[in-house]
Amino acid sequence: MQLFNQEDSYKVKLDLFEGPLDLLLYLIKKNEVDIYDIPIELITEQYLNYLSILEELNLNNVGEFILLASQLIYIKSQMLLPEEERDDEEIEDPRLELVSQLLEYKKFKNAAYALDTMQKEQSELYPRLAKLYIEEDNSKIKLNISVFDLLDAFSKILQSKKFDISLEIEDEPFTVAEKIIELREKLNNQVCIKFTEIFAKSRSRTEVICFFLAILEMIKNGEIIAKQNENFGEIIIQKSFQ
Repeated sequence: MQLFNQEDSYKVKLDLFEGPLDLLLYLIKKNEVDIYDIPIELITEQYLNYLSILEELNLNNVGEFILLASQLIYIKSQMLLPEEERDDEEIEDPRLELVSQLLEYKKFKNAAYALDTMQKEQSELYPRLAKLYIEEDNSKIKLNISVFDLLDAFSKILQSKKFDISLEIEDEPFTVAEKIIELREKLNNQVCIKFTEIFAKSRSRTEVICFFLAILEMIKNGEIIAKQNENFGEIIIQKSFQ
C-alpha cells in the first residue's frame, strides 16, 4: 500500500544530511563500542532497522544504504564461518576493510568539521542580534543533531502509536505540503515544540510520515532547526533565526 501521495513533489535528499557511513559511525557511538572491534551482528541488525525506515520514507538515495547493508551482511556471514571455510582474502578479519573505510571517512569528516567551525567563528565576529539572543536564551541546547537521531525518534513514534486502520483504507489525502503549512502555523504560535508533540494528534501512519518528511524538508531549507539538551535526549524543533 502506498503510504503517501506520489504526486506530492517533496523529495527529501538525505545526502544533504548524512550517508551510510555516517549511520555506521552513529551506531558505533550510540552503542559505545570500539570502532576496531565492531560487534557486527548487533550493528548490522540496527543498521537494517534504519534501512527499513528509509525505504518506507521513499527517500532518494536509499540505494547507497542498501549497498553498505550488503557489505555488512557479507561480513556477518563470513564471521559465522570457521576460518578454514572463509574466502582467502577474509582469513584475517572480515571487518578490516570496513574499519579502514570508517577511519578514513571519520578523518575526512573531522577535517570538514574543523573548517566549518572556523567559518562559523569568523561569521560570528559580527553576529545578528536576534541570533545572539536565541543562543544566550538556549545556552544549554546543542545544535545540528544527526538526522539519525530524528529517524530514531520517528521510529519510536511509529512503534508507539495506535493508528486508525480505516483512515489508511480510505486513503485520506495527507500531503507533505499541507504538513509544512501546519508546522509553520504551530511555530508562529509558540517559540519551540517538542518533536513528539508534533505527531500527538496524527491518526494514521500516512499522516505521521508526511509530518516527518515536512520536518526534514524544512530543516533542509533552513526554516527550522532540531536541538537536544543531551545526547539521544528529547528533540526540540524551533524556528530558525537566520
